[in-house]
Amino acid sequence: MKHTTLTALSLLLIASAAAAGDKPMLAIPGAVIYESKLDAAPAAPWKAAKGAWTLAEGTWLGAEKPEDHHGAVTRLPNKLGDFVIEYEFQFQGARTTSLSINAVKDHMARISITPKMITIQRDDNDHDGPDKSIIFARVPVDLQPGTWHKVRMEMVGDTMLGQVDDFAAYGSSDLFKGDRMAPGFTVGGQSVAFRNLKISEATLNPEWESVKAGLPKPGEKVAPAAGPGAKGAAKGAAKGKGKGKAKKAA
Repeated sequence: MKHTTLTALSLLLIASAAAAGDKPMLAIPGAVIYESKLDAAPAAPWKAAKGAWTLAEGTWLGAEKPEDHHGAVTRLPNKLGDFVIEYEFQFQGARTTSLSINAVKDHMARISITPKMITIQRDDNDHDGPDKSIIFARVPVDLQPGTWHKVRMEMVGDTMLGQVDDFAAYGSSDLFKGDRMAPGFTVGGQSVAFRNLKISEATLNPEWESVKAGLPKPGEKVAPAAGPGAKGAAKGAAKGKGKGKAKKAA
């Protein structure tokens, strides 16, 4: 009876998510941890480590400061369990932006986006040590300035899923089993607008195995890195998160 009740509850949660227009992927969203339209000036509990973070035309605007020699970064202080993060962004001239999650001592994972490329990856977790980032997916896109795009990151257990608009990919790592810290945005160049952020608790979608079968396997869709401009973009938004060549997921 208990199993039947839990199954019915899971199906109800899936139906509710579908009705809201969000097809369940890895996770079923639960209680909301943090929600903001990002329509008020950036303030606590956000902590802006680098760059300029302002309010412009009713949305947040992040821009790199040349004197920082580092991409703009702002983060929440939250420690997360299994989660779903959703928001929208718009390029307004920037080279790159990302949604980043830290581990206790270093970077953990990110969805990195340029106007021409989406990358979903496990981050380098030791800066100068032997660890390297692992690319789960990297696909070419054409994201025009002035257009809003949806981003979604899910993490349950040792697995993360990243989604930008209709493209989604996933990957797993033991690193993801640790504490997930300080979710935040980065911007390389000037500027990116952000709106409609929501962070929710999450549980595993009971239909995940069937959903996963329809997604690219980790490392299956890894386009070559972009040309000469990519180096500068990477330096702007995520300086210090990797060294050498990133590994492709096996």
